[in-house]
Amino acid sequence: MVATRQAKPLTQAELLKMPESDYMNPAQLEFFRERLLTMERDIRTNADETTEHLRETVIVPDPADRATIEEEHALELRTRDRERKLLKKIKQSIDRIESGDYGWCEETGDPIGIPRLLARPTATLSLEAQQRRELRQKLYGD
Repeated sequence: MVATRQAKPLTQAELLKMPESDYMNPAQLEFFRERLLTMERDIRTNADETTEHLRETVIVPDPADRATIEEEHALELRTRDRERKLLKKIKQSIDRIESGDYGWCEETGDPIGIPRLLARPTATLSLEAQQRRELRQKLYGD
């Protein structure tokens, strides 16, 4: 569990300048916790907006216009479904921060790496482990 909170959060540039020996120190964990919480808030806001948008009933007599609106709604719902799945990963990542497992590959125990976590804060595998998993899935249809 992250015991201390910094008064001034790290910037991404400061995070990238830190030596490897500082990997997943409390300041870094707090940086990623805040990033994950921001992602969660944004997704929840989007979901609320989608709900309001779908509640708006627009009666459109033209079948082509109605089809376009229905397709836009379907696309929006698919996007929200992906975000719903991402929310679960965000929660798991926050739990991993609290347990001290965040930033370490589930498969090998090696560091995932700051650049990878910046690109995908919910990553649970190092780049090499992810590539091996994707190759296995491609070869064996796992």
